[in-house]
Amino acid sequence: MNEILQADLQSLKGDLILFKPSIKEVSVDIIKEGISKYPIFIAHQQKIPFGELILDHAELAMSWSISASTLEEFVENKLVEHDKEKVFIESYKSPSTHICIFIISEGGASFVFVPYEVKVNIE
Repeated sequence: MNEILQADLQSLKGDLILFKPSIKEVSVDIIKEGISKYPIFIAHQQKIPFGELILDHAELAMSWSISASTLEEFVENKLVEHDKEKVFIESYKSPSTHICIFIISEGGASFVFVPYEVKVNIE
């Protein structure tokens, strides 16, 4: 992981402390409503053409915005190749215990899994 992305993850860490309850609520809704078994939350600082914005950094005076998406939308938009879907599912952590975050920044993009109950430590 490059230094810029590593610094962005540290920046995101602070926002996640406040965002976790809202993210968990949306994750539960995505699963309960049968939308997907694999919610993905996108951390971004600019507008993105996919996902549904749930936490706007400008409105909340935070560094990061969070959008909700699903594995199915990632496959549809070729962010996860169809032939890699099974591998992704095998590495996906339980959405009842972890947030699946796709962070997009100037340093690149990366998936990270952050536990809900444990203090966020992404290093």
